[in-house]
Amino acid sequence: MTAIGDNDEDRSRSALLPVEDREFLLRDELRGVRFQLEYTKAELLLRDWGIRSTVIMFGSALTPSPEQAQAARAAARAEAEIATAERLVRQSGFYQQARELAAIVSQRGGAFAPQHRWRDNVIATGGGPGIMEAANRGAFEAGAPSIGFNITLPAEQRPNPYTTPELTFRFHYFAMRKMHLAMRANALVVFPGGFGTLDELFEILTLVQTRKAPKAPIVLFGESYWRRLINFDLLVGEGMTEPENLSLFAYADTAEDAWSALLRLGLHAHTPNEH
Repeated sequence: MTAIGDNDEDRSRSALLPVEDREFLLRDELRGVRFQLEYTKAELLLRDWGIRSTVIMFGSALTPSPEQAQAARAAARAEAEIATAERLVRQSGFYQQARELAAIVSQRGGAFAPQHRWRDNVIATGGGPGIMEAANRGAFEAGAPSIGFNITLPAEQRPNPYTTPELTFRFHYFAMRKMHLAMRANALVVFPGGFGTLDELFEILTLVQTRKAPKAPIVLFGESYWRRLINFDLLVGEGMTEPENLSLFAYADTAEDAWSALLRLGLHAHTPNEH
């Protein structure tokens, strides 16, 4: 056995500080520590910005912007391409409505106006494309901050360009991302989407129904889509849920209607300062 010299020490992982040793931090036994770090980093940075409450906007990452939909229609040649392009043009209306609603919430809700340093009803999304981009874009265009809670996925999700840089987070654990999405939520607006959107919707509905989270306004945007997708009345008819649980949410088809529904269901709009 040889003595450890200065150069040997530089090469030894055991001599590294724990925070410098990536291989150590990524061990299975350190999962609890990594979980705590994911919670604490976002928590502290959100506090630094005075984010007290949010309005969360969910929806499909595949919803195109009007610019993308028009480009697809202009490029379509075959019959199948034309049909797909027309569907994209129709769906892009949801993008535009999400963009408008985010601007309304930001302008009227309190994102501009720290009350004793706190901001309320700040737009928060999953930080990716589609409806998430539209919501962050609407807040950005209104001049307000907005949050992006990104998740590391096998098919890498890139943050959209409209989230506030200092409020653009990346999570490894879905559970911690969901916790940060839910824990400050004053309200939830859910646009048409797939499995991920449904997962987030029913997560919040279950938390509110079981009183694990305070009651918060929930708006399903695009009534026709949601009524065709989910037969909530069947759940009541089959005794799978109580009739009053259907009052946990409302439908809306325009940005102004969604804002009115949020207020009707109890959202408190903090008066913004002039900006």
